[in-house]
Amino acid sequence: MPIAVYVLGLAVFAQGTSEFMLSGLVSGIAADLDVSLSAAGLLTSAFAVGMVVGAPLMALSSRTWPRRRALLLFLAVFVAVHVVGALTPSYEVLLVTRFVGALANAGFWAVALTTAVSMVPDRLKGRATAVVVGGVTIACVVGVPAGAVLGEHWGWRSAFWAVAIVSLPAVLAVLRSIPGGRGTDTGSAPLPVRDELRALTGPRLRPVLLTMALVQGATFCTFSYLEPLLTRETGLGAGWVPVSLALFGAGSFAGVTVAGRFADARPVAVVATGMTALALGWAALALAAGRPALALALIPLLGMLAFGTGTALITRVLGLASGAPTLAGAFSTTAFNLGATVGPWAGGLALDAGFGYRAPVWVSALLMVLALLVAATTAKGRRSRAGERRPSAVRSARGRL
Repeated sequence: MPIAVYVLGLAVFAQGTSEFMLSGLVSGIAADLDVSLSAAGLLTSAFAVGMVVGAPLMALSSRTWPRRRALLLFLAVFVAVHVVGALTPSYEVLLVTRFVGALANAGFWAVALTTAVSMVPDRLKGRATAVVVGGVTIACVVGVPAGAVLGEHWGWRSAFWAVAIVSLPAVLAVLRSIPGGRGTDTGSAPLPVRDELRALTGPRLRPVLLTMALVQGATFCTFSYLEPLLTRETGLGAGWVPVSLALFGAGSFAGVTVAGRFADARPVAVVATGMTALALGWAALALAAGRPALALALIPLLGMLAFGTGTALITRVLGLASGAPTLAGAFSTTAFNLGATVGPWAGGLALDAGFGYRAPVWVSALLMVLALLVAATTAKGRRSRAGERRPSAVRSARGRL
C-alpha cells in the first residue's frame, strides 16, 4: 500500500475528530451558548449539510486542479474555521463555521477517496478505501474521547483548538507525500461532467446511495445524542462518556478493517449481513439503555457494524461508478453525509417531542428497517428483470435453431 494512502488517512483522522467530537460536547455547548440540546445537535447536522452540498460542488470546482493543491487548500480552510469556532461567543457564527468547515472537509474527502483508489490495483481498492475511512474510526477511538476529556476539564473550545493543532502535521504530510497530478488517474483531461453524472445516476447505483444514506442516518442519529443517553438514561457519570466513545471507535476500527478485507470479494454479503445486524442492534440498545453493562457491551459492536457496513457500501459505490472517476468519491461523501444530516435532525425531533432519551436510538432502528426495505425491493426488481430477459433469450435461441 503506498504511503500516500496512509497520509490521506492521517488527514481524515483530524477531520473525523471534528465531525464526531460534538457527540461528547453537546451539553457544554448548549449551556455555554444558552441554546437547547437539539440546537446544539444541529451543529452536527450543519456539518453534514456542508458535506452534502460541498462534496459534488468542491469535486467539480477542483476536478482540473493538481491533487496536492486541492488537498492543501481544503485543509487550510478547515484549520482556519476551527480557530474562528474556538473564539466565537455566537451560536450563529459557530453554526456557519461548522458549515464552511464541512465544505472544506467534503472537498478533501472527494479528492482523497478517488486519489487513494487510483494509486492501487483493483484487488486492493477496498483496502485503500478502508485505510482512508479508517482515519475516521481512529478519530473515534482517540480524537473524539480526547475531545470529550478536553471539553469536560477545559471547556468545549479547547477541543476546537486541538483539532486545528492536530491538522497541521497533516498539512505537512500531504505536502510531502501526495503526487501533484490532476484529478484523473492518468493526468489527462477529465471526462465531461455529463458523462460522469450519467454513470452516477444509473438504476444500479441510485439504490446503493439511498441505502448508504439511511445506514449513516441511523449511525449519526444515535451517535449525536450518545452523551445525554448515557448520562441521563443509562445513569453513567460524565467520566464514562469518553470511555464509551472510545469503545464505539474501537469497534468502528475493527469493522473497517474487516470490511476492507472482504468488501472487494463479497460486497453484497457484507452489506446485507451488516444491515440486518444493525437493525437488531439499535433496537437492542434502545431496550438495554437502562442497563449500564449491557449498553456498554453493545456500543463497540454497533460501531463495528456501522462502519464496516458503511465501508462496504462506499467500496460498492466506487466499483459501480468506475465511469465517474472524479465524482464517484463526491457522491459517496454526499450520500454518507445526507444520512448524517437527517439522522441528528430526526433524533432531535424525537427528543423535542418528549419521547425521552432513548428515542433517537429507536429512530436509528427505524432507519435501518427502511434501508433493508430499499435493499430488498431493489434485489426483487433485479430478479424480476432478469427473469423477463431470460425467456426472451431462450426464444431467440430457439428461433436461431
